[in-house]
Amino acid sequence: MSKLLYNAEVVTGIEGSRPIKNGWVLIEDERIVAVGKGEAPAADESFDMGGDLLMPGMIDTHVHFRDPGLTHKADIESESAAALAGGVTSFFDMPNTVPATVTLAAWNDKMQRAAQVSHANYAFYIGATNDNLDSELLRADYSRIPGVKVFLGSSTGNLLVDDSSALSRIFSEIKAPIAVHAEDNARIAVNAAIAREAFGNEPVPMEFHAAIRDSRACLDASLAAIELARKGGARLHLLHISTAAEARLLRQDKPEWLTAETCIQYLVFSDGDYEEKGARIKCNPSIKSQADRTALRKALKDGVIDVVASDHAPHLLSEKEGDALKAPSGMPNMQFQLPLLLDLYKPAEVAHFTAARPAEIFGIVDRGTLRPGAYADIVRIARHEQTISDSDSLSRCGWTPAAGLTTGHVVVATYVNGTEAYANGVVNPAKVAKPLIFNNRTQK
Repeated sequence: MSKLLYNAEVVTGIEGSRPIKNGWVLIEDERIVAVGKGEAPAADESFDMGGDLLMPGMIDTHVHFRDPGLTHKADIESESAAALAGGVTSFFDMPNTVPATVTLAAWNDKMQRAAQVSHANYAFYIGATNDNLDSELLRADYSRIPGVKVFLGSSTGNLLVDDSSALSRIFSEIKAPIAVHAEDNARIAVNAAIAREAFGNEPVPMEFHAAIRDSRACLDASLAAIELARKGGARLHLLHISTAAEARLLRQDKPEWLTAETCIQYLVFSDGDYEEKGARIKCNPSIKSQADRTALRKALKDGVIDVVASDHAPHLLSEKEGDALKAPSGMPNMQFQLPLLLDLYKPAEVAHFTAARPAEIFGIVDRGTLRPGAYADIVRIARHEQTISDSDSLSRCGWTPAAGLTTGHVVVATYVNGTEAYANGVVNPAKVAKPLIFNNRTQK
């Protein structure tokens, strides 16, 4: 079956290409066979896009879907549905679940679960520990696993890697991308102790979260990760860059083996929003100053930071209660990031750092751009105003930190592997998602 999407502004995501006005995309079965302008070819089915944007579906390379073990908050099925509503067609899920994904058996369980229930294309990181390199990480097939997640800061369970010998081996022996959460635990502990002493038995105000998990904690750990990668010859991917200091560091020295991610919350919010949003915007690393936000926006535009991800980490609102020390960190960010990004950047820029560049960095086969031969992972976006509310959220947790924000863009429909998987608030119950494949990489 062939399908034609016409009368659109087509943003291919191909480097150097311009949006195609009065453009069309021709799909046969799961893949794109042609992209063009003006008079469109015949197809079995034709759909008028009404002048809306057509862009590559977002590849969200950093999510926490809470499955298994924390599924009262979210699971693969519920959050992949929310992904479609946000124009996300592929995701990489992180390993801090219960049990943690630090064995190949646990990774395989997730893959089997996703094959049954996921609405979006899927991949799962495997997590490093102080003692799983030989038994798990070196035995992994990295044509099916995006990389190894290393926590150099606070984490869930036994995922904190703090043994120097283990770190040296991981960074020298793993040939796949190593994605690092970089925060200095010792500095954070000192800052937290200062806050406890300052406030005694009183709650520590939420804005002090940015002082406890401060810029220096991020910069020091990022420097340590870069040095490990430099010595070991690793491919390093720094996660959730949140500071101007880290952006300056990357601008000064960014070798080919180093890439970086920021997240939507660091581009939209600043520490001035803690008073209104409270624990809703508490995350690790913390949201910092307006100056940090400004620097991150520019670094992303300039290509100093490579990609944007959501760090989607749902909690129930009832669980988010508490002060800067006690409220859990994390928030559901995935569904509204594309509309918010399109308010800040040109569509071609957004397509680059949400789809094309993630596919390039991780070597995702046949995804990330709208070109002949690629899978037809496409998002349709209308240019009209919406004010976001908690009731709009499809995440199981039922809320969003973006509530109250107004954006000039709305996700109308999302196509996964050529099938309309979401349209106008309704998720198609048919499961057409596939596991992501990574350039036939293997560990050995």
